[in-house]
Formats: sequence, C-alpha cells, structure tokens
Amino acid sequence: MKKAVIFYVFALIFQISFGQQVPEKQLDSLFSALYNKKMFNGNVLIAEKGNVVFQKSYEIANEETGQKLDENSIFELASVSKQFTAMGIVLLEKQGKLRYDDLISKFIPELNSYGNITIRQLLTHTSGLPDYMELFDEKWDKTKFATNKDIVEELAKYKPSVEFSPGEKFEYSNTGYALLALIIERVSGQSFGEFLKDNIFTPLDMQNTFVYRSRFEPKKIENYAKGYMIDSLGDKINPDSMGKNYLSYYLDGIVGDGMVNSTTNDLLKWDRALYGNELVDNKDKQIIFSSVKTPDGKESNYGFGWAVGNSEKYGKVVNHSRGWAGYYTFIERHLDNKKTIIILQNNMGDLTTMPLKEIRKILYNEPLFSDGLFPTTLNPDELQKYTGTYINSEMPLTIHIFIKENILMGQSEGQSAFPLDSYENNTFKYEMADIKIVFDLNENSFDFYQGKTHLIFKRQE
Repeated sequence: MKKAVIFYVFALIFQISFGQQVPEKQLDSLFSALYNKKMFNGNVLIAEKGNVVFQKSYEIANEETGQKLDENSIFELASVSKQFTAMGIVLLEKQGKLRYDDLISKFIPELNSYGNITIRQLLTHTSGLPDYMELFDEKWDKTKFATNKDIVEELAKYKPSVEFSPGEKFEYSNTGYALLALIIERVSGQSFGEFLKDNIFTPLDMQNTFVYRSRFEPKKIENYAKGYMIDSLGDKINPDSMGKNYLSYYLDGIVGDGMVNSTTNDLLKWDRALYGNELVDNKDKQIIFSSVKTPDGKESNYGFGWAVGNSEKYGKVVNHSRGWAGYYTFIERHLDNKKTIIILQNNMGDLTTMPLKEIRKILYNEPLFSDGLFPTTLNPDELQKYTGTYINSEMPLTIHIFIKENILMGQSEGQSAFPLDSYENNTFKYEMADIKIVFDLNENSFDFYQGKTHLIFKRQE
C-alpha cells in the first residue's frame, strides 16, 4: 500500500451527535465543525425540487478588509465554468451554426495539423490533446499574460503530439474547453463573455454571473470573495503573493476552461433552468448528461461539461468540481430525485474538503455513523496522552501525533499535517475515507484500519 493512500484523504470533523437533528441543523453542524477546523470557508446552498432547504455562509470573503461572506458573494467557479462553455456550443448547434462532429480545423484552421479532432471530442475530453498548462510551463514567457489565441499559436508552433488517437479514450484536458471558447467567439462574432451573457446569464436572470479575469483585467467587483491558498498549517496565502511566474497569474487571460464567476443563488437559477426548457429541450439534455463510450466499450463518465454517473442509492447524478487559485467549487445535481448541492469555497489547500458523502447521507436520511460510535470533544489535556511518534516497521512508515490549536493532528514524514476527529473508546477517524485509528494506551500503540488494510503502529520511546 502506498503511503499517499493513507494521507491524501478528506478529514471530516464532527463535534456532536447528529442523531436527533433535522437536516438543516445537521448540515449546519457539519459545516460549522469544518469551518472551526480551518477545513472549510465558503458558501453552501442545498435544494430539493428547486426549493432551498439549506443556505449559509462560512465566513470570510476578504482577509485584508475583514469582509464576510453572504449569499450574494461572488466566487470564481474554476472548472465548474466548463458546463457554461458546453452550453454555449449546444446553443450554437441549435442555431445551426455548427455541428458537434465538425472538425475543429473548420473554425481554427491554424490547427490543421490536428485536423481529425471534432468539437464533440473537445466537449467530452476524448480529443487526445495534451493539457496546455504543461506546454506553457515549459515554453511560455511568464512575464506576459496568455490568452486563448496564444494557446492556438503555441499548439501550431510546437505541435505537441496527441496523447492518443482522437476518440480512443477519455483524458481530462483543459485545452479542449479553451479551444471551445475560441470557437464560440469565432462563430458568434462576440467575445466569450458577451455570448454567455446574452444567451445564458441574462435569459436566466443570473445577474451576478459573468466572465471575469481578476489579474488580466482587474476591476472593482462588489461582494467579491477573494481566493486564498491554505498551507499545511492552515494559514491563508494570497496566490498573487506567489509571484507573476505562478501559473494562476500568467494564465489568467484564458477563458472557457474557467473564469466564469457566480453566486450560489445564481447557480440555483441555472439548476432550475436545466430541469425546464428555457435554454434547451429534453433531447439536448439527453446528450449533455450522457456519458460517452470509448471504442473499447468503457464509459468515460463525462458528458458535455458534466461528470456523469449512476448510483443505486441516488439515481442519475451529474456534477463537476475542481480548484484554481484559491477557489474550490462544486455543483451536483441528482436528476431522478431533484436534489442539488452547490458549494463555493474561496479557500483551497491540503486540508480543504468537500463533505459530499455526509451531505448525501443527510439528504437521504441515512445513518452517518455505521459502527455506532459517535464523535466526542476532548480538551488538550485529554489529547496529550495520544501524542508521540509512532512507527510501523513493516512499511516502514512513521506518523507523528501532536496537538495544534487544541486539535489532535497527525503527520507522516514528507506529508501535510491532518486533523484527527475524536470518537468514543480511544478511536479517531477520517470518516469520508473510511479510515479508523484505535489507540491502545496500555501498549503504547494504535491500530490503523482502512478497508481491508490493518496496520499496527508502536510509539517510539
């Protein structure tokens, strides 16, 4: 078992029993606990059948000014933007201005060396085009902002090989959606932002949604939630302080794969519209929300700008997430049960989490704690007895257990520190990753469980 399997997980912190609470209180307890552990900072909106069942802000929009988040706070959506780019292409197809199986060279002749790639393959991440970020990291003059046009020029100049034959398999690549934005501009004669505004945002009354590049074209935006990177100790870092050579700075001029900004309220309007026919009909939605199969018969689990899945518990589920420059965003729609989860965070780091497993359990009235153990609250004096350096000689693997800001923490050598959630009977968990640590204070050891894995760590004297 790789060391990373143990530690690259989402830790969920619960300080009270949820057994007797209604969903709204359960959800608030969940996010409040995460916020208190510096694992969450953002806005949450959860809806059923288009009606809000939970909405709250946690809690800082701008560290420098002290401004707090509210329901009107505007966040950069990162890759959640891709669903709007995809919708732009769908609308142009409905207008008869392009076809999904048109070759991209029809609209971007500069890329005739990639002439057998189609628009559909860009939409579904099956084009084989390498991610432009790697190319720009190697070749780009990082003192300049890059734009979508620059992506075309760099691809035409350096002609990086495709990762696989177009349509052969699925591999997530931001390049496709940056090229789709350029196709939208060339076909419509409008900028990417203007086209989305006229054809999506204004018709749906999404008044606080727009394309905005905060470094490339800075301007004053009211209620703007500033994004922060979070280091392993929970401290916030302004991404701009990392210098102009940092990719989030010099790639800020690129749209399509990101750069849509919005609020939880506007995204609910978007969600409601996708259940209706304001923009597209059921035939279009069937295409958008269908997973593409590769020639070997495997499901890609991706449609047009949405990850697509089917669950025995939840039915058909579509979602998208990703992070960028201090933002970590997520939207999930349960199409059969009409439940929607919208989470916009303006913090991103190793400890930042999306507690999706727990949210789903709450929404479907499932028990949160399958083993009957409930969270407990321990003071620093009580936590002290668990601290020390523990070693598993078979791996070998070392875990340091220590206290930081009244929280028991664990840290493997070379990895980020992670918080430990305390339960009854000397038990600590990472609930989302099905990880459990049980201390034996008499033996100065702990048992580590994850799935079928069981390891014993002894405290080093």
